[in-house]
Amino acid sequence: MYAAYFEQWLAERKQQDAFRQLQHPQGIDFCSNDYIGLAHDPVFQESITHWIAQHRLSHGSTGSRLLSGHHPFYDQVEQAIADFHQASSALIFASGYMANLALMSALPQRGDWVLYDQLIHASLRDGLRMSLAHHRSFPHNDLDTLEKLLQQIRAQHGQKRIWVVVESVYSMDGDQPNLIDLSRLCQHYAAALIVDEAHAVGVIGQKGEGLVQMQGLAQACLARIVTFGKALGAHGAAVLGEEWLKQYLLNAARPQIYSTALPPATLAAIYLAYQQIPAMQAQRAHVANLSALFRQQMSLPTSPITPIQAIRIPGNSHVKACGRHLQAAGFDVRPILHPTVPRGEERLRVVLHSFNSETEVMGLTQALHEWLRQHPATSI
Repeated sequence: MYAAYFEQWLAERKQQDAFRQLQHPQGIDFCSNDYIGLAHDPVFQESITHWIAQHRLSHGSTGSRLLSGHHPFYDQVEQAIADFHQASSALIFASGYMANLALMSALPQRGDWVLYDQLIHASLRDGLRMSLAHHRSFPHNDLDTLEKLLQQIRAQHGQKRIWVVVESVYSMDGDQPNLIDLSRLCQHYAAALIVDEAHAVGVIGQKGEGLVQMQGLAQACLARIVTFGKALGAHGAAVLGEEWLKQYLLNAARPQIYSTALPPATLAAIYLAYQQIPAMQAQRAHVANLSALFRQQMSLPTSPITPIQAIRIPGNSHVKACGRHLQAAGFDVRPILHPTVPRGEERLRVVLHSFNSETEVMGLTQALHEWLRQHPATSI
């Protein structure tokens, strides 16, 4: 009875070409989130190993932050993160998923309203499912619809709390919201702005500080989420905000209260990455140049210039076939399938890195054009 049901479910996934399987990295990396190469940098990785040994940091934390897991090093690292991001405080979580789950499940209260861009990450939406607040999406980057929703809520519900949730760089398309106009809308309607900066930190801004700070909007956000498993080449995440937000999450966020803390050795990688990224302007500039080259070669609009580039190839079977073609040519590009994205929005998610070369990008685009010429009915 049990096995038969789930075996049938898996069989249906295979019939729909939506079956996911583990695959080792192979070929030239155009799929990882290691945007500026820190996870691949042997010198940087060796410096982490040396630092951990020098300071005798453990690879086990022994418990949650509220029990035995609050190592003294946490205070130093969280303060360094807060200072870098022009925030009053930072609270570290075991992963970006856990940070988003904690924030959205604990912060909006019963009777509150959460308005969110329809393309926010699954972890934010999962947190909202745990929340007692009302929540409603608005079309991607559509500030006109968002304003109408804000007007309706204010007209019908008075001074109820409203939370607006967006990302600064969206994980599937690499595009950005108009944060300046968005922050003005939130201010006008007394709504609290929450921005997930997972794919911007380390990449966007003169020092890799993210889109919010680059546009001078740090004080316009009630909360920001920054993650360390992408451009920083480490692991974990933090929620940035006022001190009351940190203390509230420590007392109310179940993913924080009931999770084993990150070990001190992991904190070392985070701490050293934050020391490294301000000086990596050349790597950020190289990624921007590769992004412009890729978009030119694929006849895409000139923006957005971010590491993430989407090539839409509708249909799970079609996009998987294109992915196999590229992997056979030596390029590690992964297809993004329905139901991860809506049906008809299946795509290749091409990720550009500071360690990729112009020659490699040209080779990738040539292989892409080759497949597209063989499948003329496929549209980008």
